Amino acid sequence: MDKVESLSEKALELIFTKARTHNAWLPKVVDDELLRRIYDLMKWGPTSANTNPARIVFIKSKETKEKLLACMAPGNVEKTRSAPVTAIIAHDMEFYEKLPTLYPQVDARSWFVGNTPLIKSTAFRNGTLQGAYFMIAARSLGLDCGPMSGFDNDKVDTAFFQGTSWRSNFVCNLGYGDPSKLYPRSPRLDFSEACKIL
Repeated sequence: MDKVESLSEKALELIFTKARTHNAWLPKVVDDELLRRIYDLMKWGPTSANTNPARIVFIKSKETKEKLLACMAPGNVEKTRSAPVTAIIAHDMEFYEKLPTLYPQVDARSWFVGNTPLIKSTAFRNGTLQGAYFMIAARSLGLDCGPMSGFDNDKVDTAFFQGTSWRSNFVCNLGYGDPSKLYPRSPRLDFSEACKIL
């Protein structure tokens, strides 16, 4: 039997065990090519029927950042203002229109057309999964992340997605975190508290 390959401990630390959620940022630029690399890595994560409903808007310019800040909860304004990039992780409520290309083996589009509850649950669930892949990809490529849900989704959707089928899920600040501003790491639940093997 072939040996199962796994990531090194150093790689696991970068992605999970030593990675931290950052709220303060070093004044280092994140170039557009790195943002493209994040997407080109995250897009390979699995979604049901290869729906790929996630859509991402990268906020970099001062003008668009100010527009986003008007939607943020007060406690999240400064950490968002100082981040080199803020990604709006959204999902497309008409994702099924891409299924003839993304899942051509069957008529998967017909599963969704007119089925609003299925559209909503599929878009949100799989878009959220892709948001997690996004953060793993960003960390894998050397960036730090600051994901947040403290904002007004309706305001963001009006400001950035008016007239489209995209809807916001969460936002994620990106850049090179300032380790001197980190709080002590919060605990996590033990396996026995969170899991069962049946």
